[in-house]
Amino acid sequence: MTNLLVEDSPASSQPVFGESVRNSIELRGIRKSYGDEVALHELDLDIIDGEFFCLLGPSGCGKTTTLNIIGGFVGPTAGVVSVAGVNVTKLPPNRRPINTVFQSYALFPHLNVIENVAFGLRMAKVAKTERLKRAQEALDLVGLGAFSDRPVTKLSGGQAQRVAVARALVNKPRVLLLDEPLGALDLKLRKRLQTELSIIQRQVGTTFVFVTHDQEEAMGLADRIAILNGGRIEQIGTPEEIYRRPCSRYVAEFIGESNILAGRKDGDVFHLENGAQVPISAHAPENTTSLVIRPESLRIAANGFIDAEIVSRAYLGATTRIVMRLSGSEQLVVSSLSDHALEDLDGTGLEIGQTVTLAWSTKAAHPLVEQLEKKENSNGKSA
Repeated sequence: MTNLLVEDSPASSQPVFGESVRNSIELRGIRKSYGDEVALHELDLDIIDGEFFCLLGPSGCGKTTTLNIIGGFVGPTAGVVSVAGVNVTKLPPNRRPINTVFQSYALFPHLNVIENVAFGLRMAKVAKTERLKRAQEALDLVGLGAFSDRPVTKLSGGQAQRVAVARALVNKPRVLLLDEPLGALDLKLRKRLQTELSIIQRQVGTTFVFVTHDQEEAMGLADRIAILNGGRIEQIGTPEEIYRRPCSRYVAEFIGESNILAGRKDGDVFHLENGAQVPISAHAPENTTSLVIRPESLRIAANGFIDAEIVSRAYLGATTRIVMRLSGSEQLVVSSLSDHALEDLDGTGLEIGQTVTLAWSTKAAHPLVEQLEKKENSNGKSA
């Protein structure tokens, strides 16, 4: 990381940000406190140049605070923020090569669509012909090329959000921050705009940093995800890494649906708390305390590992969700393609109250070690 510190003073010239750097954003030792309340705990984070990166977590986990610190809207209590190799910790937002898209759109109601998009270029004193040309190109990019003269008050929510994205991209920022930009839209439109945002990001190559509490949204959009919990990063990884190899019980339960079986490892056998014994990979740590198995990895088998009673069954279209009860009160969830989920091995229908045996591949049972939970992220760093 380049240790170039740029002071926020009138005499300072605009810093020169690196063109060929691996990381668009580097956070080192970022801490944020509000009085006695700590919002972020010594956070370290690298966001690779040109990637679509998601900050994911529940309300109050620190994701928006992290975004605001990157953008310069909030100053850290401690730590360093670097953008494209330049230390910008003390720079105000308008001197960082960063733009932001908010959930509220923040459009100017007295300006039409193209005037809204061109506003930043106007403030930068770009010639009118050039700024209108670039604003029109940005509108074409988001699929609103024919809406340039329309009043923004006549736009739908999805159209207004596209205008906000065009305005944020028109001056070609190094980084685009998006703070739950689709949260106010209905489900069908939100999914459509997710696809459009992904396509736009690949076309322009700008680093996108996207804040959301929606796990499915993050999994569908991101190249990599950072999951935050209580002001700390629990895990950083690709969607598949986080889903298949969660580093903690918190991540396993937060991302998708998980079956978590507690017990202890003894060689190639895992002893469950209810007394049952199931196979475990020989490569699993000896101090494994639980196994994470996704619902789609469980199957009904003639020679399964454990007995389970069918408690409920829900047809969800392409898949069927079946809740099973083990001996005692512990429950497992099985998700299967609906074409196969409603029949037993002999072709007869599955019934509520019926006992079956369940099996899974040992590769699909991800081991967790309790002492590592909430202490290491996927990069092996303390969070």
